[in-house]
Amino acid sequence: MIYTVTLNPALDKTVEIPNLTLDTVNRITEMRTDPGGKGINVSKVIAKLGGTSKAFGLLGGESGRTIQSELHQMGLSTSFRFLPGQTRTNLKIVDPVRHTNTDLNEPGMEVCEQDLNLLLHDLLSDLHPGDIVVLAGSLPAGAPRDTYRTWVSACRSAGAKVFLDADGDLLSEGLKGVPTLIKPNNDELSRLVGRKLETAAELAEAAKGLLEAGVERVVVSMGGRGALYLRNGSTLYAEGLQVPVGSTVGAGDSVVAALAFAEDTGLSEEEAVVLSTATGAANVMCSGTQAAERAQVEALMPRVVFHPL
Repeated sequence: MIYTVTLNPALDKTVEIPNLTLDTVNRITEMRTDPGGKGINVSKVIAKLGGTSKAFGLLGGESGRTIQSELHQMGLSTSFRFLPGQTRTNLKIVDPVRHTNTDLNEPGMEVCEQDLNLLLHDLLSDLHPGDIVVLAGSLPAGAPRDTYRTWVSACRSAGAKVFLDADGDLLSEGLKGVPTLIKPNNDELSRLVGRKLETAAELAEAAKGLLEAGVERVVVSMGGRGALYLRNGSTLYAEGLQVPVGSTVGAGDSVVAALAFAEDTGLSEEEAVVLSTATGAANVMCSGTQAAERAQVEALMPRVVFHPL
């Protein structure tokens, strides 16, 4: 079973503005709203792939109720705790002419440590050895910076495999709990090691250091250049697929979703590489943070090329 955790969810409002220009009036040509937050995005993609998951998180207010309602309409299982306040709304601006994506993210409502502890207790009550927990995204105001370290350690102690997708000190703190898998992009890995990493070889060398620290698998996404898949004794490089871009928001989440689905269904390492590469590319083709259909993913899978690095 796969469990996703989104401690700082959002309603993602995506607008399309051709030739976005600052300091003047811009006209929106398309608009959509989706339930979002990295863990929630992972659950949405898993469902499209044909898998099942249960989404945990903290919600508040009318926007929180909207998120829960829309996820239930999608057939997703959820376990949210509702708190005082309002779940944030994030604005995603897509410029199809200049090929840019601009995110304006609200900080989110404030939580206390007791809120987090109660949600963690809910999760641990459901966990069984061998289950997969995906911890993803930013933390809300009021959450301790070592929250992911606490959650990773607790879930690992319960026998679960933990996939961590975070950035900055949230990632560095979470690593102290020794997650099973992490998925930084090239910029996030550069920040983690404190130096600019540009080539695939540089990224792979830095990722190997994380394997030596106890992480079992490291996946480094490099945008259009593809991704690196590392585990002890193996480094695979999957080339990026050239596809028309609808929105890059949530592309990394879709890769994590495919990796969790592959692990849960017993796919081989090579099959996981193909599935996650195709899933990431298929979701880039979609607008907003909606998840691609399984058929779109399968259509791209024969095009995936990977080789040892």
